[in-house]
Amino acid sequence: MKPLLTLLTLLLALPAFASAQAPAKKMNVLFIAVDDLNHWVGYLGRNKQTRTPNIDKLAARGVSFTRSYCAAPSCNPSRAALLSGLRPSTSGVYDNNVDWRPLIPAELTLISLLRRSGYYVAGAGKIYHGSYDRTSEFEDYFQPKNKGKKAPFEQKFAGKLPYAALEGGDDVDVDYHITDHIIGQLKKKHEKPFFLACGLHKPHLPWNVPKKYFDQFPLDKIELPPYLKTDLDDVPAVGQKMAKSSGDHAAILKDGSWKQAVQAYLACVAYTDMNVGRLLDALANSEYAENTIIVLWGDHGWHLGEKDHWRKFALWEEATRAPLIWVVPGMTRPAVCERTVDFMSIYPTLCELTGIAIPKHVEGVSIRTLLENPQAEWKTPALTTHGYQNHAVRTEGWRYIRYADGGEELYDEAKDPYEWRNLAALPEHAELRASLSKFMPKQNKKK
Repeated sequence: MKPLLTLLTLLLALPAFASAQAPAKKMNVLFIAVDDLNHWVGYLGRNKQTRTPNIDKLAARGVSFTRSYCAAPSCNPSRAALLSGLRPSTSGVYDNNVDWRPLIPAELTLISLLRRSGYYVAGAGKIYHGSYDRTSEFEDYFQPKNKGKKAPFEQKFAGKLPYAALEGGDDVDVDYHITDHIIGQLKKKHEKPFFLACGLHKPHLPWNVPKKYFDQFPLDKIELPPYLKTDLDDVPAVGQKMAKSSGDHAAILKDGSWKQAVQAYLACVAYTDMNVGRLLDALANSEYAENTIIVLWGDHGWHLGEKDHWRKFALWEEATRAPLIWVVPGMTRPAVCERTVDFMSIYPTLCELTGIAIPKHVEGVSIRTLLENPQAEWKTPALTTHGYQNHAVRTEGWRYIRYADGGEELYDEAKDPYEWRNLAALPEHAELRASLSKFMPKQNKKK
């Protein structure tokens, strides 16, 4: 009887032993990309008028970065860099009018890698730049073409920037339906780990959202961003050219619509925050709530008159800084990280978190260390490129810009957070400029 009892004991123990040795199931990923969302979100504190309770709630759950920067300050090169792992200086994708697809093979992208690694990959909305989609990388992709406001409405303009307060409910904009599609994916039964990419368009132009979002920001209460009339006086000629003072800014000053533009942008940010909230609620109510990584990012910043500039397309703080929030079950705790990172970190970090080897071509650095310990030492600055041989290096204390023609800008971000005084010409900063220039690309692929 004794040998039989021993054998029975071993057999009963096998399932528990096998379970203990079984590999952990890969975590899912909810990837939230927001178009033209600058740092006017509550948790970053740049604009006290903004209303982003859902994004702020997400920030309070995980690691929120206060110094996070795009690889390029325009949609196409920013997204191509983030999703391929190749910086613009390597791929040659510098502008919105460059078709990235012939330059970046599909097998290099994060989405293709996850799919090859056993993930179910689905997307909706704007993930790649709209003019150059490569939706074949996804197993399921939803891009609404005909949904949104159908009834006539009055399209208004702040200078040259279109905006409108729409009648109707939240579903008048395509972003509502994009969010719905990803919510639908969260309600499905998935046998494989999933990567769900939700690309929200707002606050991208046109600033057309339901009227109730405009009503949150009464025009007579709107405050303009900090502004210095002589701001461009010490900026090199190429930087002044990027600002395009005679374009959007001149038109807005002429028709007196600066407050209307700020109101419309804030309204669109609030609308996007609503859709982010719907998405997060759906995840919380799903069976995947405890096993899903959340990463939310804005593809670049946006100027609203600072330095006489509007839109992105520049290398200053307003054009390059955007939100970055990570929630990783079992790893992240509510914390603020003040280290300086750029969005090239997203690809390698997701590889590490999902147990996938980082491909050799990936140029970004994983920030897993900062997710585990947001106060950890960090020596890698953020690098942003706008056009051929135009780069900005951002550390915790400084921004250094060098243009293709040798023009330079240097800002002390602690003393001058709105970058009003260019210190590049001061000889006492020569050593600092030299040290920061070492982080700029040695090779720049020509257009």
